[in-house]
Amino acid sequence: MKKISVHDAIGHVLCHDITQIIPGEIKDRAFKKGHVIKEEDVKTLLSLGKDNIYVWEKKEGYLHENDAAKRLANLASGIGIEFSEVKEGKINFIAKYDGLLKINTDLLLKVNLLDEIIIATRHNNYPVKKGDKLAGTRVIPLIIDEKKIIEAEKIASGKAIVDVVPYKKVNVGIVTTGNEVYHKRIKDAFGPVIRKKVEKYGCNVIEQKIVDDNSEKIKSAIEELINKGAQMIICTGGMSVDPDDLTPSAIKKTGASIISYGAPVLPGAMFLLAYKGDIPILGLPGCVMYAKTTIFDLVLPRVLSQDNITIKDLAGYGHGGLCLECIECTYPQCSFGKGW
Repeated sequence: MKKISVHDAIGHVLCHDITQIIPGEIKDRAFKKGHVIKEEDVKTLLSLGKDNIYVWEKKEGYLHENDAAKRLANLASGIGIEFSEVKEGKINFIAKYDGLLKINTDLLLKVNLLDEIIIATRHNNYPVKKGDKLAGTRVIPLIIDEKKIIEAEKIASGKAIVDVVPYKKVNVGIVTTGNEVYHKRIKDAFGPVIRKKVEKYGCNVIEQKIVDDNSEKIKSAIEELINKGAQMIICTGGMSVDPDDLTPSAIKKTGASIISYGAPVLPGAMFLLAYKGDIPILGLPGCVMYAKTTIFDLVLPRVLSQDNITIKDLAGYGHGGLCLECIECTYPQCSFGKGW
C-alpha cells in the first residue's frame, strides 16, 4: 500500500476503514476497506480530516475483488441468469424466469478447489421462481492475482456452472385405473391432485380416462391420449405389486421403455418412469393422492425441463429421498430430494 493525497486517490482502492464521528449523533464506518474512491468521495474524506489516505498500489496482473467477481460471474453463468450489483466484492445470481436450476457440480468443485475463489449455489435440480437467488460468487482477498481468475476461466472453458432451464408447458393425459373408481363406488381423488400440480407449471390436462382393472383397456387409454396430442401421460392406480395391479404391465405393452419401476424415495417408492419415444409416462403410487410432497414433486419439474432421466438419477435420490412429512410442508425449502 502507499500513502497519497485524497485529491490523487480517485480510482484507487482504500486499504483501511475510515470512521465518521458526529458527537451525539453517529459513530460509524463512512468508507469500508476495499472501497474504490470516486470523485464525489473527496469532499467527504476531507471533511473527515483525511488529506492523505492509504491505498493499494495498482499493479499489473492483479484485480480488485469487484472486477474479479464480475469475471467469475461471467464464467459461471449460463441461461436464465441475471446478476445483482457488485456489493463488497460479491455478486448474486438471480433467476430471470421460473425453471429448473441446473448446477454442473463437477465444474463447481474444480473451481472451488482453486485458492481464494468461491462460488456458492443452491442444490442441483432445484425448482426456482423468477427473482430467486441462485448462487453467489466472490474472491477472498481484496486484491487477487489475475492468474487465478484466468485459471478458473480455463477450467470452465465456456461451460456454464449455473443454468435455469425453462419448463416446457405440455399437454397432459391422465389414465386412472381401478374397479372401485370405474364403477363409482368411490370418488376419484387422484385427478384433482394431478391437475393442481401440473397446472402450477403451466401444463394443460387434455383429458382424464377412467378405466377398470383391465390391462388392455389401460394400454388402449394410454395410446388414445397420445393420439389426441398428450405429450405426457400420468397413470394413477394399480401401481402396487398385488396380482390385480396391472398398470406397470399395461404401460410396458404400449411399447414404452421402462426406465425404472421403483425409486428410493419415501413417500413414492412404487413410482414408475417410462418413455414411449419422447413421451414420458409416469406411474404414480397411491401416496401422491394424500401426501403433501412425494417422488412426483421431485421428478415432474425435471421431466418438464426435458431432462433425460436415467436409472442412475432415480437411484441418486436415495440420498436425501426421505421426506420428514412436516406438519407444515416447506418443500422445496428443505432437505427432501437434495442429495444430488
